[in-house]
Amino acid sequence: MNRGATAARDGFGPGAHAAGVDPGIKAANLKHLKRIEGQVRGIAAMIEEDRYCADIIQQCAAVQESLRSVAKNLYRNHLQHCAVRSMHDPGPERDRMIEELLELSNRLTR
Repeated sequence: MNRGATAARDGFGPGAHAAGVDPGIKAANLKHLKRIEGQVRGIAAMIEEDRYCADIIQQCAAVQESLRSVAKNLYRNHLQHCAVRSMHDPGPERDRMIEELLELSNRLTR
């Protein structure tokens, strides 16, 4: 069994379902993602219209920052719910969660 399947079976990792996601946070993230989707469509239109490269790049940077904001909100929720739950278990689930958090932290800070 691969690592993702094992993690999903244990309640976290690729393929696992979120536990304890605040409905308000979920709604805010979805709203933010729909706005990002509109921004990406706008960038595509700018490219089709041969708009000035610097303007397109500026919009790309704005989308990246917006995605980073969503990722940070998800990470915060993950820490507050999934990670806290796993930390109460002194067994291998806690060790896997620590590794997962380190990997996620590295990805967010790149």
